[in-house]
Amino acid sequence: MPKPLYTAEAHVTGGRTRGHGRTADGRLDVALRQPKELGGDGEGTNPEQLFAVGFAACFATVLALVGEGRKLDAHDAAVDSRVSLVPSGNGAFKLTVELDITLPSIGDPGQRADLVRTAHQICPYSSATRGNIDVTLVVNGAAV
Repeated sequence: MPKPLYTAEAHVTGGRTRGHGRTADGRLDVALRQPKELGGDGEGTNPEQLFAVGFAACFATVLALVGEGRKLDAHDAAVDSRVSLVPSGNGAFKLTVELDITLPSIGDPGQRADLVRTAHQICPYSSATRGNIDVTLVVNGAAV
Protein backbone atom coordinates (compact mmCIF):
# COMPACT_ATOMS: atom_id res chain seq x y z
CA MET A 1 0.00 0.00 0.00
CA PRO A 2 1.40 3.46 -0.89
CA LYS A 3 2.47 5.82 1.86
CA PRO A 4 -0.33 8.28 2.76
CA LEU A 5 0.12 11.86 1.59
CA TYR A 6 -1.83 13.13 4.59
CA THR A 7 -3.67 11.67 7.56
CA ALA A 8 -6.31 13.59 9.52
CA GLU A 9 -6.60 12.73 13.18
CA ALA A 10 -9.57 13.44 15.44
CA HIS A 11 -10.80 12.49 18.88
CA VAL A 12 -14.50 12.23 19.81
CA THR A 13 -16.13 11.69 23.16
CA GLY A 14 -19.82 11.21 23.82
CA GLY A 15 -20.89 10.52 20.23
CA ARG A 16 -23.53 12.50 18.41
CA THR A 17 -25.92 13.09 21.28
CA ARG A 18 -23.86 15.15 23.74
CA GLY A 19 -20.39 14.73 22.36
CA HIS A 20 -17.36 16.72 21.51
CA GLY A 21 -14.99 16.37 18.56
CA ARG A 22 -11.58 17.89 18.04
CA THR A 23 -8.89 17.39 15.44
CA ALA A 24 -5.38 16.66 16.68
CA ASP A 25 -4.17 20.06 15.43
CA GLY A 26 -7.05 21.86 17.18
CA ARG A 27 -8.27 23.59 14.01
CA LEU A 28 -11.67 21.92 14.25
CA ASP A 29 -13.26 21.84 17.67
CA VAL A 30 -16.99 21.19 17.76
CA ALA A 31 -19.82 20.32 20.11
CA LEU A 32 -21.66 17.32 18.67
CA ARG A 33 -25.44 17.24 19.04
CA GLN A 34 -28.42 15.51 17.52
CA PRO A 35 -30.33 17.74 15.09
CA LYS A 36 -33.79 18.83 16.22
CA GLU A 37 -35.28 16.63 13.50
CA LEU A 38 -33.90 13.58 15.35
CA GLY A 39 -35.05 14.70 18.79
CA GLY A 40 -31.94 16.60 19.81
CA ASP A 41 -31.49 20.18 20.84
CA GLY A 42 -29.71 21.12 17.57
CA GLU A 43 -27.18 23.18 19.53
CA GLY A 44 -24.12 21.68 17.89
CA THR A 45 -22.75 20.10 14.76
CA ASN A 46 -23.74 16.62 13.64
CA PRO A 47 -21.80 14.02 11.65
CA GLU A 48 -23.95 14.50 8.55
CA GLN A 49 -23.04 18.20 8.45
CA LEU A 50 -19.36 17.41 8.76
CA PHE A 51 -19.60 14.82 5.98
CA ALA A 52 -21.51 17.29 3.77
CA VAL A 53 -18.80 19.95 4.14
CA GLY A 54 -15.98 17.45 3.55
CA PHE A 55 -17.57 15.92 0.45
CA ALA A 56 -18.39 19.32 -1.08
CA ALA A 57 -14.91 20.71 -0.42
CA CYS A 58 -13.18 17.67 -1.86
CA PHE A 59 -15.45 17.60 -4.92
CA ALA A 60 -14.90 21.31 -5.66
CA THR A 61 -11.14 20.79 -5.52
CA VAL A 62 -11.28 17.84 -7.91
CA LEU A 63 -13.51 19.82 -10.31
CA ALA A 64 -10.88 22.59 -10.43
CA LEU A 65 -8.04 20.12 -10.99
CA VAL A 66 -9.85 18.22 -13.74
CA GLY A 67 -10.88 21.52 -15.30
CA GLU A 68 -7.26 22.70 -15.39
CA GLY A 69 -6.28 19.57 -17.25
CA ARG A 70 -8.98 20.27 -19.82
CA LYS A 71 -8.23 24.01 -20.10
CA LEU A 72 -11.61 24.76 -18.47
CA ASP A 73 -11.99 27.24 -15.63
CA ALA A 74 -13.76 25.45 -12.79
CA HIS A 75 -12.08 27.35 -9.95
CA ASP A 76 -15.31 29.28 -9.34
CA ALA A 77 -17.32 26.09 -8.87
CA ALA A 78 -19.80 26.11 -6.00
CA VAL A 79 -21.01 22.84 -4.50
CA ASP A 80 -24.10 22.63 -2.32
CA SER A 81 -24.26 19.26 -0.64
CA ARG A 82 -27.12 17.55 1.10
CA VAL A 83 -26.42 14.51 3.23
CA SER A 84 -29.55 12.73 4.38
CA LEU A 85 -29.94 10.09 7.06
CA VAL A 86 -32.53 7.59 5.78
CA PRO A 87 -34.06 4.61 7.62
CA SER A 88 -33.09 1.39 5.85
CA GLY A 89 -35.16 -1.06 7.92
CA ASN A 90 -34.64 -3.10 11.07
CA GLY A 91 -33.54 -0.02 13.01
CA ALA A 92 -30.60 0.65 10.66
CA PHE A 93 -29.90 3.82 8.71
CA LYS A 94 -28.09 4.76 5.53
CA LEU A 95 -26.84 7.99 4.02
CA THR A 96 -27.76 9.57 0.71
CA VAL A 97 -25.94 12.49 -0.89
CA GLU A 98 -26.94 15.13 -3.40
CA LEU A 99 -24.28 17.40 -4.86
CA ASP A 100 -25.74 20.47 -6.56
CA ILE A 101 -22.87 21.97 -8.53
CA THR A 102 -22.73 25.39 -10.17
CA LEU A 103 -20.06 25.97 -12.81
CA PRO A 104 -20.52 29.61 -13.84
CA SER A 105 -17.48 29.85 -16.13
CA ILE A 106 -18.30 26.82 -18.27
CA GLY A 107 -21.08 27.63 -20.69
CA ASP A 108 -21.40 24.36 -22.57
CA PRO A 109 -23.80 21.97 -20.81
CA GLY A 110 -22.04 18.92 -22.26
CA GLN A 111 -18.64 20.06 -20.99
CA ARG A 112 -20.11 20.78 -17.54
CA ALA A 113 -21.74 17.35 -17.32
CA ASP A 114 -18.62 15.56 -18.53
CA LEU A 115 -16.43 17.46 -16.07
CA VAL A 116 -18.75 16.54 -13.17
CA ARG A 117 -18.90 12.87 -14.21
CA THR A 118 -15.10 12.71 -14.43
CA ALA A 119 -14.66 14.43 -11.06
CA HIS A 120 -17.10 11.94 -9.53
CA GLN A 121 -14.95 9.07 -10.81
CA ILE A 122 -11.76 10.33 -9.16
CA CYS A 123 -12.89 12.31 -6.08
CA PRO A 124 -11.75 10.43 -2.94
CA TYR A 125 -15.15 10.93 -1.27
CA SER A 126 -16.92 9.63 -4.37
CA SER A 127 -14.63 6.62 -4.47
CA ALA A 128 -15.20 5.92 -0.77
CA THR A 129 -18.98 6.06 -1.13
CA ARG A 130 -19.36 4.34 -4.51
CA GLY A 131 -21.62 1.31 -4.16
CA ASN A 132 -22.44 2.21 -0.55
CA ILE A 133 -24.22 5.56 -0.72
CA ASP A 134 -26.61 6.82 -3.38
CA VAL A 135 -25.11 10.02 -4.80
CA THR A 136 -27.14 12.33 -7.04
CA LEU A 137 -25.28 14.87 -9.17
CA VAL A 138 -26.86 18.05 -10.48
CA VAL A 139 -24.93 20.67 -12.46
CA ASN A 140 -26.35 24.12 -13.18
CA GLY A 141 -29.83 22.74 -12.48
CA ALA A 142 -29.58 19.65 -14.72
CA ALA A 143 -29.23 16.08 -13.48
CA VAL A 144 -26.02 14.38 -14.58
